[in-house]
Amino acid sequence: MRRATTLFVLAGIALAATACTEAKRARNAATFGDQPADITCWTYGTETFSGRSTGKVEYDDGGRIAFVDAANDRYTTVEGDCRVVYVPEDEPATAATAPGGPAGPVSPPPAVPEA
Repeated sequence: MRRATTLFVLAGIALAATACTEAKRARNAATFGDQPADITCWTYGTETFSGRSTGKVEYDDGGRIAFVDAANDRYTTVEGDCRVVYVPEDEPATAATAPGGPAGPVSPPPAVPEA
């Protein structure tokens, strides 16, 4: 009887460990882990980066993103307000524009004439 209980407990632990792994895999698949993405970043309303990643985009707690740039196959990190749009691998790269237009999310202030 004791042996059957021990086997039952070990089987339950094995199933629980597998369930955690499956949940983690599902979460990673849902966040588009290995798909390329079109990335556009702005700082103070000025576009600072526009490009495409080759795959996974990593997010830092400090607001920085890291990825391999498809244009030069280099590991790239960018800070700023970034929009990441995941796209299917066979879709061509597109030029991303900000919601406010090509100037970025916030239009720059008008030029001040010199006195």
